[in-house]
Amino acid sequence: MRILIATDAWHPQVNGVVRTLTMMAEAAKSLGVEVCFITPQSFRTVGLPSYPDLRVALPGPSKIARLIGEAHADFIHIATEGPIGIAVRRYCRKRGLRFTTSFHTRFPEYISARFPIPESWIWAWLRRFHGLSQAVMAATPALADELRGRGFRNVVLWPRGVDTKLFHPRTVSSDLPRPLFLCVGRVAVEKNLEAFLDLKLPGTKVVVGDGPARAALQRSYPEAVFLGALQGEALAQAYAMADVFVFPSKTDTFGLVILEALASGVPVAAFPVTGPRDVIGSAPVGALNNDLRAACLSALQLSRQACQEFALTQTWEASAAAFIDNVATAQLMESSRAARAWRRPQISA
Repeated sequence: MRILIATDAWHPQVNGVVRTLTMMAEAAKSLGVEVCFITPQSFRTVGLPSYPDLRVALPGPSKIARLIGEAHADFIHIATEGPIGIAVRRYCRKRGLRFTTSFHTRFPEYISARFPIPESWIWAWLRRFHGLSQAVMAATPALADELRGRGFRNVVLWPRGVDTKLFHPRTVSSDLPRPLFLCVGRVAVEKNLEAFLDLKLPGTKVVVGDGPARAALQRSYPEAVFLGALQGEALAQAYAMADVFVFPSKTDTFGLVILEALASGVPVAAFPVTGPRDVIGSAPVGALNNDLRAACLSALQLSRQACQEFALTQTWEASAAAFIDNVATAQLMESSRAARAWRRPQISA
């Protein structure tokens, strides 16, 4: 089986979408499935007005058609609702090709945080974008239920995983005053970092990541330590040295960084919202509280071993299997519907 994924999020971006797609594709190989991509690397890109470091592709229809033809894929999946996703959706629609999609990002909240555009308008556009999808993949049951409640059809689950070979407990020395409260992610307005940085906590607050809000936050919170964007072993060491991982976002659909922290043996403090609530559930590996300071202090008391053991059950192989099953099942159901329609007797007037 060969699956083509169209995505506007790709390297050198560092975010959950890119990590999900690359890790899932790697895990799919062991299941006999090859995943190939159409990404911004094939097109000219421009920086977003409010986020110049985040570049978007300018895909032309002829090149999209050529890349899809060269892929010789059995199935097409559209991962993002950006220019590449829109172009591939248009290609499929014109040619009557079926495709699946996934919902990774709460664009209504993100866009409304920057521009005076009603969230309802953006949700309406997203319903239309995903309306032709054979299966709309959501990371958690709560997100799936929310999408159904907003009028999305054919919503199915696609769980996430974590690389436990990279992220695991280890001894990392640090001269920073303890306890260390760590936050990892894009440093942007939608991540609600002020809710973390405003807290009166003992020890040190550490932020890993980069983004348009970093310079302003560093000026406003000189007592916090900003390490910039880290990847690979450096990122794994940053997780392992922390005592608590703080996740202040209220808009993430999942939060892969939560699983990476847990795999590193670090308990989580977060608001009780979609994302952390679905990842952690009732497991004794995190403290969820509308009082984020109370959550941080409670998380200090949790077992680091329990965190790692919980993360070991979340594999990328299981995530890849679910993704492949969603794609294959959606195509099989469509073939069955088409066959029934072809066999249905015509009623003459």
